Amino acid sequence: MHYPRLDPVLLDLGAFQIRWYGVMYVLAFVVCHVLATRRAEAAGFGRQDVSDLVFYGVLGVIVGGRVGFVLFYGFDQFLADPLWLVRIWEGGMSFHGGLIGVCGALWLFAARRGRGLFEVTDFAAPLVPVGLGLGRLGNFVNTELPGRVTEAAAGVRFPCPAVAELTLTCFGQYETAARHVSSLYQAFTEGVVLFVLVWLFSVRPRAAGAVSGVFLAGYGCLRFVTEFFREPDPHLGLVGFDLLSMGQLLSLPMVAFGIFLLVPRAASR
Repeated sequence: MHYPRLDPVLLDLGAFQIRWYGVMYVLAFVVCHVLATRRAEAAGFGRQDVSDLVFYGVLGVIVGGRVGFVLFYGFDQFLADPLWLVRIWEGGMSFHGGLIGVCGALWLFAARRGRGLFEVTDFAAPLVPVGLGLGRLGNFVNTELPGRVTEAAAGVRFPCPAVAELTLTCFGQYETAARHVSSLYQAFTEGVVLFVLVWLFSVRPRAAGAVSGVFLAGYGCLRFVTEFFREPDPHLGLVGFDLLSMGQLLSLPMVAFGIFLLVPRAASR
């Protein structure tokens, strides 16, 4: 089976292009706003709170995601070309950096509203998987995140340009070897599975920080597992004793902190 050839540009207006990846981000923010509005009354948030919270989240995702990608995945390129940091249109966003950015934005929101930090993060946590899943679909359209070589029936043959940095033996249109479609694996686990898990957990009243803990531990575990099907970034390879990808290494602190938040709250019930 061949990887479908999809045009990453939804609408080409000459000097301006609308890309599917950007559309996925916009769609994610819209869906998050709708879901947040639905949850607002029960959580004691007003409509203006929801709009402001989504706005803070957007800034956190964009700034944190870009800075995180540059620091975690392209620091050498940044040192050689510092302006690369602001050239977002060239691509490159990191979830872990985006998470740090969003946490900072939510802390600022909480401080300005006089709310507890975990009160805000517990409200926002069930919304995040929506953005994760849609973002991975954007990766799929862009033919990004090629998986590891496999002989399984689920493997597909990627276009040669998509794996040019991974192999020197790809000639013609498609690679001979089949690979996992890791972008779809992560879209399903991070987007669908994690959303169901965190949303259902948040339906009942929980101790402050518990919903955030489920999200952090859940995402970290799912990302750690699915990274085994995703080819490590070619310029980084495996890190952490040459066993783990950068995504796995960055997910371990999330799992640890998520468990740290959950254990005392579970014990106190």
